[in-house]
Amino acid sequence: MELLSKDRKIIRLEETDSTNLYIRSLLERETLEEGSIVIADYQTGGRGQMGNSWYSSKGRNLLFSLLLYPKNLFPRDQFIISRIASLAVKRTLDRFTDNICIKWPNDVYWKERKISGILIENDITGEQITRSIIGIGINVNQVIFPSIIPKPICLKMITHSAQDREYIFDIFQKEFFQLYHDFQNGRIRTIEDEYMHNLYRMNDYYWYEDKNGRFLAKIEDVLPSGRLVLKTNSGEERKYAFKEVSFVD
Repeated sequence: MELLSKDRKIIRLEETDSTNLYIRSLLERETLEEGSIVIADYQTGGRGQMGNSWYSSKGRNLLFSLLLYPKNLFPRDQFIISRIASLAVKRTLDRFTDNICIKWPNDVYWKERKISGILIENDITGEQITRSIIGIGINVNQVIFPSIIPKPICLKMITHSAQDREYIFDIFQKEFFQLYHDFQNGRIRTIEDEYMHNLYRMNDYYWYEDKNGRFLAKIEDVLPSGRLVLKTNSGEERKYAFKEVSFVD
């Protein structure tokens, strides 16, 4: 595996508004090596995909962001970073329990309940993605959640014992950078196949809803851009970007 720079930083904070925003503000003042990570005990303004919020009790969960400078990555292929991040979380949680899967685009679920969320912000220069900031929240030991959060779960609730956040963080780093190394060495199809194999509600028909109403469909593919390809029970193929379609429980 290509070695990460010995100068990469792991910055630990008691509290910040958002680890993604912290990295971004830090980059305005200094250069950070690839693989640098900001990890916080608490976020006052944690964010999820498409403006959603991420709630976490202080000192209970894993909240961190990591920095990449992907090479030769075009915007049309950007979803590979999302696949890597969600697979790294899944592989990490697989060490503790069964029934972990990835709900498109990159939420991580235990059975029908959400245990992890990911927010990826890509910076584009010219025709290439030059920088990715990947924010990850993993519910580890928080057992009480705000009522507005739909179906949350944590590792402690699954395993019936408190878990060591630092140990989980170390496992995640190994899994993530192994997958990133595979990407750097062209093993993209392997990553895509593993992602599809572990996708929530794969291989059967389920109810979905778009702006036109509910329909029955199964997942056909997820494109390199991240668009979800569904095939309805009548054989029609439909493609959706984030937030254009939702899963019906």
